[in-house]
Amino acid sequence: MRHQKKNIKLGRERGPRIALLRGLAESLILSEGITTTKAKAKAVRSLVEPLVTKAKKGRTVDLENITKVLYTGKAIKKLTKDLAPRYTERRGGYTRIIKLGNRFNDSAEMVRIEFV
Repeated sequence: MRHQKKNIKLGRERGPRIALLRGLAESLILSEGITTTKAKAKAVRSLVEPLVTKAKKGRTVDLENITKVLYTGKAIKKLTKDLAPRYTERRGGYTRIIKLGNRFNDSAEMVRIEFV
């Protein structure tokens, strides 16, 4: 049974799925908003929100965990210096998902995920 299994597969094997989510997370942090499909947005939200919470705490072990997920120092710096201080009073829910309609090509539901 799949009770309380939060793993979203996105039709990919483990390695490509992790690379996709890390790339989306980095793009979301650097540009503070991206347009993607609904399934990918929900998956990347569950990756980015804990990163913001860790960046708010600012402990050494949290920064090491952030470094394991994000690729570039530019994204890590923006997360720790710009985004985390912005949400010091907020306890969660750092992102919002806005529906945009269906994509013309394959009718996939498109959304915009951005920071609140």
